[in-house]
Amino acid sequence: MDQVDLIWKNGEFVPWEQAQTHVLSHGLHYGTGVFEGIRCYETERGPAIFRHADHLSRLEKSAQLYYLELPYSGEQIRQATHELLTRNGLRSAYIRPLAYRGYGSLGLYAKDAPIDVIVAAFPWGAYLGEESKNGGIRAKVSSWRRISPGGSIPHAKASGSYLNSILAKTESHNSGYDEAILLDERGFVCEGSGENIFVVRDGEIVTPPHVASILDGINRKSVIQIARDLGYTVVERDVARAELYLAEEVFLTGTAAELVPVREIDDHPLGEGKPGEITTHVQAKFEDALYGRAEEYLEWLDFVEAPAGVDAASKVSS
Repeated sequence: MDQVDLIWKNGEFVPWEQAQTHVLSHGLHYGTGVFEGIRCYETERGPAIFRHADHLSRLEKSAQLYYLELPYSGEQIRQATHELLTRNGLRSAYIRPLAYRGYGSLGLYAKDAPIDVIVAAFPWGAYLGEESKNGGIRAKVSSWRRISPGGSIPHAKASGSYLNSILAKTESHNSGYDEAILLDERGFVCEGSGENIFVVRDGEIVTPPHVASILDGINRKSVIQIARDLGYTVVERDVARAELYLAEEVFLTGTAAELVPVREIDDHPLGEGKPGEITTHVQAKFEDALYGRAEEYLEWLDFVEAPAGVDAASKVSS
């Protein structure tokens, strides 16, 4: 991880090394936190955060689902993020807002524990490697199933839920693969360890529905709209495991991963064993949207505007 100067915490800009939390913080012990992964891209019109409002709205909804009362509004966090990027001199970055129960109570019912909120921003390249977006990746269907809506909330981007993803990711890595694909509790395809999944069959793009325990990905929604705008049929339905092996193309979407083709699953090559035509078509338009080259999707970009008097030379606020 590339260190920068400042992190925003509870309304203040603090030096990176001083952005600390108590060892008895509730979120550290029980995973009682919610977060987002967001990216800022360098565009011809300046730095722009992709679908910032949608990410912050999901953060607020995730917090509500887990009874976390955020002490800051989405707009306050948005403004803090703009200022943080400016103070750190970042024109492209990965952004991590996090809200969690802090130090004050250690029981399971911990309404007295304060809600701490941080925003960090730092440089981060392609999550699955620089070659992943061009050459595609190898994936493995995990033996671990995606968390069930009967015992947790898959729709919330909650810190504790990612223990499930860590198990799947570790298993796939230890077996020599780049990424894991999880099935839901019913045995249908759900998603990757940190990405949504799309399958191309007979020229049609298919993706698992909300009832398959997916996280409602922001990039997933973006790609669905882009694909339909390009004239493709996109269907949200249950996907059988065998369809992964029978597919002409498969690709993953996520903020960290962006859009990554999958060339092989469980040692079954897909199509010609390289990114397919539909995948590359959608990927090219998606990247145009990310970098502000697609006029029709400029509304998705939140161009960074620093508050008056704040520039890259500004450090800790008084």
